[in-house]
Amino acid sequence: MAEAPPPGRREGSLEAPTRHPLQWRTPEFRDPAALEAELTRVYDICHGCRRCFNLCQAFPTLFDLIDAAPGGELEGVAKSAYQEVVDHCYLCDLCYMTKCPYVPPHEWNVDFPHLMLRAKAVNFEQRGARFRDRVLTSTDLVGRLAGIPVVAGVVNAANRSGVGRRLLESTLGVHRQAPVPEYHSNPFRRREARRAKPTLAPVAAGSTTGRVALFVTCYGNRNEPDLAEDLVAILEHNGIPVTLADSERCCGMPKLELGDLEAVARLKEHNIPRLAELAAAGHDFLAVVPSCVLMFRKELPLLFPDDEQVAAVAQRFFDPFEYLLQRHAAGLLRTDFPNQLGSVAYHVPCHLRVQNLGLRTRDVLALVPGTTLTVIERCSGHDGTYAVKREYREASMKIARPVVQRIEAAGADHYSSDCPMAGHQLESGLARQRAPEHPLRLLRLAYGI
Repeated sequence: MAEAPPPGRREGSLEAPTRHPLQWRTPEFRDPAALEAELTRVYDICHGCRRCFNLCQAFPTLFDLIDAAPGGELEGVAKSAYQEVVDHCYLCDLCYMTKCPYVPPHEWNVDFPHLMLRAKAVNFEQRGARFRDRVLTSTDLVGRLAGIPVVAGVVNAANRSGVGRRLLESTLGVHRQAPVPEYHSNPFRRREARRAKPTLAPVAAGSTTGRVALFVTCYGNRNEPDLAEDLVAILEHNGIPVTLADSERCCGMPKLELGDLEAVARLKEHNIPRLAELAAAGHDFLAVVPSCVLMFRKELPLLFPDDEQVAAVAQRFFDPFEYLLQRHAAGLLRTDFPNQLGSVAYHVPCHLRVQNLGLRTRDVLALVPGTTLTVIERCSGHDGTYAVKREYREASMKIARPVVQRIEAAGADHYSSDCPMAGHQLESGLARQRAPEHPLRLLRLAYGI
């Protein structure tokens, strides 16, 4: 068991968590012996606490290994089993931000997600990754190939057929019942290039410039382009001009979760200089997927703490509803909603919760007359590629079950999540399946635009 703190020291910190940059290019970071020692230290502390037992499958996996070991202590667990815990961590950061009392500035300096990321990175460097995992995290490449007009039709048809899904499961290990995205051959960036844009004069308010550069994301471009269109329509309805970077690639979150940090660096080197130019020209940044906002706002600054361009971009990145609420505080958000929404069961995804913004989506939707919201702050179990993998599908649905039950109990007119992939994960668990409606779509419906 982990030793108790020395006399006079606090049991747990009541101070706000302090996140240290990830020193991923140092020799110690990649040293297997140093990693094993740190895993042992932190796993023992977690064993003595167990506060995070119900957050995800990583902690139950750890505690089950310990409980089954001789003497019921970590020293009885084979070091070869440590990776099982790592494989169940999808870097949601909720243990760090909402549960663990031993995060910095506590003297025990526990950062479980960053330790899991370190273990994933070392494992990737030493052993590589399965072909499936490389494919699932190569969102740009898959999107370009699957978005070819004829190919898109074939891929979507195969993904909707039982035969196609069984084949996908047997060849790639993608569970036949897991939701997989649709691919569009007419992506958002192509649509936007053809669209006539209104002439709007930006108005600064609060920390916003009133001039938005949209980071479309792989998903918003190829999988749900209507979602990006919803956001642009809402912004322009509120007098906010929107532009796009000349090109963009994946934000890097899928490769981060794989532990391929060099791939994250390559994506950063493509995206950040272009975004930094837009930031210098007075643009704010929005993205339709919370994971992408989190990546630019939090993860890249921790991976590249000395990169001034990364810091400049992070400072200008906003969640869409955070942005709209700032505009509302300045009296610049239109609230002449002609349509009511009725009741909404609203799921707050993990990668939004850990940004510590508060419930900004709820607050904006609550401005719509005749709207009542049931807020559900619990993990959907989707978490990047975790839920689509054959070996983790059952665990992901176990995590999702309480959220699904809350949605069904609410009996709301709409159910919604800021993360579109989380929304479809929840859809797959409903007894009577019906499609989720993203908060941006609901807001556009309320505006009647």
